Amino acid sequence: MTPKRIRILSLLATLLWLGGAQFAHAQQSGKPYQPAFQPSLLKGPPAGAANEVLVLGTPHLGEMEGVLSQDALQPLLQRLQRWQPQLIAVERLSGLQCDALRRQPARYADTVKSYCPEVAAAAASTGLDVIQANLEAERLLGNWPGQPAAAQRRHLAAVLLAAGEPVSALVQWLYLPLAERRAGEGLDEALVARLERLRTRISEDSWIAAPLAVGLGLQRVYSVDDHTADQPDPADPKAQEAAIRKAWDNEASRQRAAQDKALRAGLKEPGGLLKLYRACNAPDAPALAYRSDFGAALAEPSPQGYGRNYLGYWETRNLRMVAHVREVLGLHPGSRMLTVVGASHKGYYEAYLQQMHDVRLVDPMALLKD
Repeated sequence: MTPKRIRILSLLATLLWLGGAQFAHAQQSGKPYQPAFQPSLLKGPPAGAANEVLVLGTPHLGEMEGVLSQDALQPLLQRLQRWQPQLIAVERLSGLQCDALRRQPARYADTVKSYCPEVAAAAASTGLDVIQANLEAERLLGNWPGQPAAAQRRHLAAVLLAAGEPVSALVQWLYLPLAERRAGEGLDEALVARLERLRTRISEDSWIAAPLAVGLGLQRVYSVDDHTADQPDPADPKAQEAAIRKAWDNEASRQRAAQDKALRAGLKEPGGLLKLYRACNAPDAPALAYRSDFGAALAEPSPQGYGRNYLGYWETRNLRMVAHVREVLGLHPGSRMLTVVGASHKGYYEAYLQQMHDVRLVDPMALLKD
């Protein structure tokens, strides 16, 4: 045996002994292993502006149709605009992810039906499939003029619809004067009608993200939702649903429902909307959501592990959503990003983003105060 091989074997033996000793120490002390490396404590950058992220937890406004008016959102929009974000992310699947999911119907047919916008009409009108349209949109935005003509905005809106990015298409549509919101440059009458439906439909995308982008002079939003962890129904979906619903039947859920009912009842009162958003973004809101929902699922005792299956999906989805957010920030270092996401995601977003070396979180409560 060569001296070099002896040294390598000796080093391996030492490493194995050290690992065994550490494991034995942890077992004897009864303490769970904690890694020494803590990314959240190693924040940068050493030079230049930091990336700042404000996570705005929101109720899904589509559930408030007939109760909430677009004018009621103005105090919230004014506060967000004063913060001057340079990037806006929304809880929508990207056109590229939807294109990939469509190729696996056995697993994702229901996901596509629920979360992916139709692109065939825009593809026929523009002659671009989803991948081509995304490439063309990036090319156009990369060379976007300071004062684009109305025809350029109509064309980009059509391309973005074909790319599966309807909220960014709506941004271009909202820039247009009323007289220029018409067919042309790839937008046919059906696509115009679709943009008008999107403009008037109550949602945080149409009523918060898109108008805010226009008010800030931004040209697009970023779709960062992720449903690649979705799975087909289990062998016994009724048993799964019954088990998880039983777990959700707890005091925290009742407390959460009562709070939500009271807040929604006060929406038409002065300051009612901001009060709702303060509750969604309060420091203790994620813990209540955990006790009501995800923590209850973790404790769900079925032998099949139904609750743990659901929790695994939820954590994976949030990790991948945050990965999309981090990817966008990596392309735009030194930026302020607003990410608008369902309130149940907020705690996970912030916990995962806090681990990133080049992300500094901003407290939304400072913006939402009276």
